Amino acid sequence: QVQLVESGGSLVQPGESLRLSCAASGSIFVINHMGWYRQAPGKERELVARITSGGKTNYSDSAKGRFFISRDNAKNTVYLQMSSLKPEDTAVYYCNANLIGNGPTYNYWGQGTQVTVSA
Repeated sequence: QVQLVESGGSLVQPGESLRLSCAASGSIFVINHMGWYRQAPGKERELVARITSGGKTNYSDSAKGRFFISRDNAKNTVYLQMSSLKPEDTAVYYCNANLIGNGPTYNYWGQGTQVTVSA
């Protein structure tokens, strides 16, 4: 079994920063890319940022310049440093990992962590 456990979601004010963490555990052979997605009420889930095993990153237009994704391969953990947060960043943030465990390559999801940006 593979689990992704997110942490770090909170209520913050506009302009503040927040760091999300996601740790993968269980029967993991190799992790390919890891990423963060978010889903706001009434909207579809969207990619925020993704990072490959080699450290190559890509960001959504809304995240560029404000968010920074990183990973610690030794800890099977991915981070999302968010700065200059805006009310429109309010959403449930989900961690995603494309990895090989006991079976074929599969996309795993965390349970989500709530980020609320409000004055």
